[in-house]
Formats: sequence, C-alpha cells, structure tokens
Amino acid sequence: MRNTPEEKIVFLDQALGAKYPDPKSELHYESPFQLLVATIMAAQATDKQVNIITRELFRQAPDAESMSRMELDEIKSLVRSINYFNNKAKNILEVSRILMQRYRGEVPATREELESLPGVGRKTANVVLGNAFGQPVMPVDTHVHRVSNRIGLVKTGKPEETEKELMKIIPEAWVITFHHYLLLHGRYTCKAKKPECAGCSVSSVCDYPAKT
Repeated sequence: MRNTPEEKIVFLDQALGAKYPDPKSELHYESPFQLLVATIMAAQATDKQVNIITRELFRQAPDAESMSRMELDEIKSLVRSINYFNNKAKNILEVSRILMQRYRGEVPATREELESLPGVGRKTANVVLGNAFGQPVMPVDTHVHRVSNRIGLVKTGKPEETEKELMKIIPEAWVITFHHYLLLHGRYTCKAKKPECAGCSVSSVCDYPAKT
C-alpha cells in the first residue's frame, strides 16, 4: 500500500530534516535587496556562479541607492560571465531605480509589488517573500518540480500547478523549510539525469519507477 502525500510529507520532514538540519538558500546575501538581485541573476544559472559574481557586485553596490547610481555598462562588466547578462544587468539597474523612486530603497514585501518589478516573476517573488520576509510561500524551480513529482507528492505538469498542490498538503509552518528540503534533495541527490537512488534517504516512500 502506497503512502499518501500527507504521510510522505511527515516522512520527508524527518528524513530530510536529519540530512539538512539548517536548510537555507545557498545564495549569499545580507539584505532583501541583495537577495532580490541574486535571485534575478540566478535564472538559468547556478547559485555557485551567482555567488562568485555578486561578491564583487555587492562590494561596489551593496544597496539600491548605490546600485541605482551605477551606469549600465558598469553593471554589465561585473555580471558579464552570467547567462543573459545584458537583460539581467538592465533589470537590476531598473529595479534599483524603481526601489529608490517608489519604496525609498527598500524591497516591498508583497507579491503584487515584487512581480511588478522588471525581471521578477512568481518564483523570484516567492524566493524573496520566503527567505527575506519569512512568508509561507513555495518557490518552485526545476528541482522542486522534479522531486515533488518523482516522489509522488504531486502529479503535475507545470511549476505553477506544483506550487498550488504542495501548498495544500504541506503544513503552513513547514512550507519555507520544505522548499529548501526539496530543492537541496533535487540538487544533490535526486538529480535530473542520474538520480542517486541507491543512497537516497527517502527512497522507501518514492514512486519514481526508475529508482534502483
């Protein structure tokens, strides 16, 4: 008899909680603004790549005020090694200027306001709301979407559907932590091409047919 999604949630909380006792974002940041910029940068890139680039970027412009005063070419030169650096540099500059004009340099704490900013979609907004402001939201990237479907927590085709279904079965108090559990499990164990099923701590409740 298969476990229900709710039963799997309890098991995952214990198993992945033991593996990742202090789960958190692997992006380096010291403020909501820096997290927002880093998350914009992280689209189609790894957190490791982003952390290398933002080290110097944040040294020169640690907040919206200093970033808004930079020239676009200056930002481009600092982020040139990241994918889609032209668009990302433009969005970072525009976001910084909007934050100064509308929000006194502070990052807004509502989804509607965040998603109105250039380069900020639902997932990016959720990352900021969850990590910077402690709101119970579920950012769904490729890792969270893949792991949730493989294990059998959901049966969805799109990240938006995955987010909606996960929010139904994960207790609100666990949501932020669970996002990190699923992401880290997907990043380091339940990989896209070669999942490490043999050493997986949650394989006993996983529905993935190809597991070994």
